[in-house]
Amino acid sequence: MLTGIDPLLGGDLLQILDHMGHNDTLLVTDAHYPAHAMGVPVVDLATTSPQAVRAIRTVLPVDMYAGPSITLMTPEPGTGEEVQPQLQEATATRADRLEWIDRFAFYERGREVFAVVRTLETREYGCIMLRKGVVGDDES
Repeated sequence: MLTGIDPLLGGDLLQILDHMGHNDTLLVTDAHYPAHAMGVPVVDLATTSPQAVRAIRTVLPVDMYAGPSITLMTPEPGTGEEVQPQLQEATATRADRLEWIDRFAFYERGREVFAVVRTLETREYGCIMLRKGVVGDDES
């Protein structure tokens, strides 16, 4: 056990996060997402998507340079109202660093990620991408 590290962040996930470089993207998915079809490492976390993102953000800086830091899937009307605000809050990132793309564009971009964290989230649209930044950048 390590001190100062969220207990959700096991060795496999910490190694993946450490191996990511600036601008690499991590995909955190809900239970519905075809995570293992992506052809990249997948780490399963027995938690919700917002809780996973909150834990990951304790050690992962997001990119503050050009382009969005966070990508969310635009939900269909009447869906995602509960989980999406929780995901946004869990990122601890300014609203102007967020981007919303439609579901099919999200799936397409998901094919280019460094790794996937698959959660037990059952609420629809509980997926998010985080683009890794540089340690020490001002994220406020």
